[in-house]
Amino acid sequence: MLTRSQVRQAQQRAARRIREAGIAIRPDEAKAIEVADLGLGELGITGLQILTVVATQHYAAKVIVLEPGQLCPQHRHPRLGDYPGKEETIRCQWGTLILGMPGEPTTPTASIPEHRDAYYTVRHEVLLHPGEQYTFSPNTWHWFQAGPEGAVIWSFSSQAFDVQDEFSDPGIQRVTEVVDD
Repeated sequence: MLTRSQVRQAQQRAARRIREAGIAIRPDEAKAIEVADLGLGELGITGLQILTVVATQHYAAKVIVLEPGQLCPQHRHPRLGDYPGKEETIRCQWGTLILGMPGEPTTPTASIPEHRDAYYTVRHEVLLHPGEQYTFSPNTWHWFQAGPEGAVIWSFSSQAFDVQDEFSDPGIQRVTEVVDD
């Protein structure tokens, strides 16, 4: 749960990082940035800030901002009826991003919080720098974490049903609850 002032502050930080990454953002877009603490109440550790640039029935483009060390927890985009699930390309715009995915475990560079470690079962890590990208097939477990300077990334995907994402941590709620201060 976040307060309205926490959401506003996170939106302002995210909009500033987006501008610093060389991406134009209008004032109305800055106010529309989604701040997702995923119901864990630890936004500085686990969460993300999302600017949806376009979302249609065919494709979506988003700018995602992660503060230094901030982690988007392990999740997948599952099949929904006839829809095979979201295919997603993550492209680093600014900073560095650690991607966690299936494969042979690598020497860890990510800092997974001890109290959440059990929910991170895919341990092959790939480091993305600006201009590098990786595409995830539908229904593939993955997670990502910003490097020490933070990260601004693009998410390009087929149609997005993010509220239907499956998380390995049963305590996660995709929709953030916001309360008045």
